Amino acid sequence: MGRIFVALVLLWSLSGTGAIGAGPPPEQTRVIVLGVDHSAQLVSRAYRAAVMEAFFDRVKPDAICVERDPENFATGDFYEFTYEVSDIAVPYVRDRRLGLCPFDWMPSKNDQVLGFGLDMDAPPPVRPAAGFQGFLTFPDKAALRRGLFWAEDRSALTDWDAFADRAAKGATPEMSRRLFLYRTMLQARRIGQAARAWRGKTLLVVVGAYHERDIETFLAADPGIVLVTAQGVGEPDADTAARFDRPRYLLASLSFNLLGRQAATGNIDLGWMAEMLDRLEADGPTPETSLLRLRLRRLSGDADAAATLAAYRTLWSATPADAGFTWTGVKDHSRLDSFFDPFGNLTVRQRIRLEMAREMVALGRTGDTVVLRRELAAMLNPAQAAQLHAYWPLLGEAPARNQ
Repeated sequence: MGRIFVALVLLWSLSGTGAIGAGPPPEQTRVIVLGVDHSAQLVSRAYRAAVMEAFFDRVKPDAICVERDPENFATGDFYEFTYEVSDIAVPYVRDRRLGLCPFDWMPSKNDQVLGFGLDMDAPPPVRPAAGFQGFLTFPDKAALRRGLFWAEDRSALTDWDAFADRAAKGATPEMSRRLFLYRTMLQARRIGQAARAWRGKTLLVVVGAYHERDIETFLAADPGIVLVTAQGVGEPDADTAARFDRPRYLLASLSFNLLGRQAATGNIDLGWMAEMLDRLEADGPTPETSLLRLRLRRLSGDADAAATLAAYRTLWSATPADAGFTWTGVKDHSRLDSFFDPFGNLTVRQRIRLEMAREMVALGRTGDTVVLRRELAAMLNPAQAAQLHAYWPLLGEAPARNQ
């Protein structure tokens, strides 16, 4: 067995130098790697989904490679935190019937449990407020200024690069570092396979910015690939990007910022929120946009709790029971929560009741919320009802204000 292993190592080494199967250089595949801040498209106007889709259109790729392992991708299973994959890149590819290349790698669940004591893809029954498997937020003001090519300047990622380059102290941190490095190398291998499958064509790779540096280093050594920087392609202009401002993109950003945990940070582009709602309501409001409008006014300080509660009562009476949200980010529909919002898996009418309870708490009427909580819990399955009770104290947070 040892001799076989050595022979394989030698074979892989020689194949990388061109000593095996030498011949004329292959036709090169053009590869553009776009390093992303996962889901930050939801909070930054300059980085929004429309800008990213307009960039895809500018690249005109023959195929897009996305960050998910092929096994889970085949079942339609995406990471919770990759909005840019599940809601921007994949729909773009399918609408235009382009190639789609999942390229990630993850250890088996058994190996994850062995190494870290948990299945990293499975959230706990009740998510922590922050940290690993907690709710996603962007509390840093820099996130609101994020631009399409922010990752091209590695100075924004110096802390991460330092972690990747130096051995960590302790077995668990070092295991995380080595797993990251191995995972990135296999990502690059799979992208290389895709480049050979699309020889002579253009591939766009959408990947977390932490991986970008090493992926580009590995791909640059492949004679069949010519790397083109994302900046070399150029950013779409404002008018072009505006043509891609689809209602589903606008509603996703509004829901994330106004209803999800992001609201608690106070780090919201309130002007952008108002502009998106004005655009969506140009032909009249819907129950969904009316709820979002009331929440925006409350977070902006343009309405008090009493007036907002009264408006919610009126809206609740006029909202059909089956009215749903355009985007929730919910992956597991047996749960109440999503990665973005503790109460994400509610209908619009149910959410109005929840927001009424939030305003009652603000008015000091906590006793009045008991009936509302029981009413909502009766509409949910046991696991969802347990999550409702666990997350209920979050309603007591003061309305966020921009810092």
